[in-house]
Amino acid sequence: MTDAEDRKPLSDEVRTTFDPEVTSEFAIPEGLDVPTQGAESETSSEFAVPEGLDVPSPADAEPEGSAFSPPSTYSARGAPAAFTPATGVPVVRLTKDVPWQDRMRTMLRLPVAERPAPEPGPKAEEGGPAVPRVLDLTLRIGELLLAGGEGAEDVEAAMFAVCRSYGLDRCEPNVTFTLLSISYQPSLVDDPVTASRTVRRRGTDYTRLAAAYQLVDDLSDPESHISLEEAYRRLAEIRRNRHPYPTWVLTAASGLLAGAASVLVGGDAVVFFAAALGAMLGDRLAWLCAGRGLPEFYQFVVAAMPPAAMGVALTLAHVDVKASAVITGGLFALLPGRALVAGVQDGLTGFYITAAARLLEVMYLFVGIVVGVLVMLYFGVQLGAQLTPDAAMNIAERPVVQIAASMLLSPTFAVLLQQERATVLAVTLNGGVAWSVYGAMHYAGDLSPVASTAVAAGLVGLFGQLLSRYRFASALPYTTAAIGPLLPGSATYFGLLSIAQNEVDAGLGSLTKAAALAMAIAIGVNLGSEISRLFLRLPGGSAEGRKAAKRTRGF
Repeated sequence: MTDAEDRKPLSDEVRTTFDPEVTSEFAIPEGLDVPTQGAESETSSEFAVPEGLDVPSPADAEPEGSAFSPPSTYSARGAPAAFTPATGVPVVRLTKDVPWQDRMRTMLRLPVAERPAPEPGPKAEEGGPAVPRVLDLTLRIGELLLAGGEGAEDVEAAMFAVCRSYGLDRCEPNVTFTLLSISYQPSLVDDPVTASRTVRRRGTDYTRLAAAYQLVDDLSDPESHISLEEAYRRLAEIRRNRHPYPTWVLTAASGLLAGAASVLVGGDAVVFFAAALGAMLGDRLAWLCAGRGLPEFYQFVVAAMPPAAMGVALTLAHVDVKASAVITGGLFALLPGRALVAGVQDGLTGFYITAAARLLEVMYLFVGIVVGVLVMLYFGVQLGAQLTPDAAMNIAERPVVQIAASMLLSPTFAVLLQQERATVLAVTLNGGVAWSVYGAMHYAGDLSPVASTAVAAGLVGLFGQLLSRYRFASALPYTTAAIGPLLPGSATYFGLLSIAQNEVDAGLGSLTKAAALAMAIAIGVNLGSEISRLFLRLPGGSAEGRKAAKRTRGF
């Protein structure tokens, strides 16, 4: 063989013989080659759709999205058919002449499959707002309400009302103490869209709370045509608005509140001015600590010291005044009645995580008050101040003076809560009624203070709920300030004084009484609100009756 023949390339048959792929045991035998489409390999997963079973999709159909892709604009006309259970759906008639709070609360207490579909409106037509923007607006409004101290159930009702006003009826809002989330699922076969928002700063401003309620009320009105951009603009105005009262007015209000509370428990004119001065000093020190970034616990510790120090100083100076009334009046301005009522309300309506967090916050604030007062009382006892716990039994009965003091305490409390000026008069009358009922039952009727407080707080909740329904607003501005005269300031002070004098058993008994009074206030306010709903016209009805808040035992 010549050299040329050696350099001749091998034929295809010879090359195939030496090809490692062909000689492999995984090689496909000749004649059984399966043609491939494109450069990708054939799908061999068990989740692959077999050939011939592909469901044809219309030409104008959108590609299937995932939970991580932004959803398309909601369309009420092209919405999928609602799921109907085999047992049927009970009839729910949502009347439009009742407040949106009751309508949305009724909807939230129904399972998703039993909720009636919303009527197509101008905000839910073709080309409406995108789902993520609606959820974002809903979370922002819910954050404003939760930060203002509103109850978890009312926040969920407001969030559901905003979503439903834009046609998103299959929504599930969820509210905890610092976290809000909402999930929307267009149908049973579509991916849900979930968004959340964290509440990092809370502040008391019932004016903003009322404005947010008005915005939700306007959005829930079927005759309104508020676009998403207009709702965002109004929400931005609510957040930018300044507080209705300047700082010096708040300081003066805290002083008047403490002075009125001191008269309520038996003080005179000198006690009034001493308690007012101590409360204003404590308020200014608390503002200074807040400006330095100290936590709220230390703010309460500092704020509780000046009133206690003022009472101890008057006792050491042998001034013939009721020093216990000075300290008690200063405590009234610090007791966290708003957070306590909201916490107990959340627990009674089934929001146990939020209720536990709120009550834990109340405990921390109360411990801060205890520390501040105990420090001053301890130094007073060491210096020889004659502070007697027996003064708790010697509160003089002055009906006219005490009613006037309670009617002064309630509006000053309303100013501290940054309420609207239009609500101050109603709160004043509500507070006067509360103390009148308490005095008639406790002093004239000789009933226990816990029962008297519970009945008076129940009337506060009843009247507050009726007033809020009359104005289509939140009930907090009409109830929180009105319970001010009922707060257990005296029991708290005398319990701390007994502990400072090493009478731990008597002190714990008095503090237990204070806790019982506080729970009676909170439960009474919630019970009054629930009783008011029994007499109001229900927004929906079924054969099963009214739905409970959170049914855990199947009743």
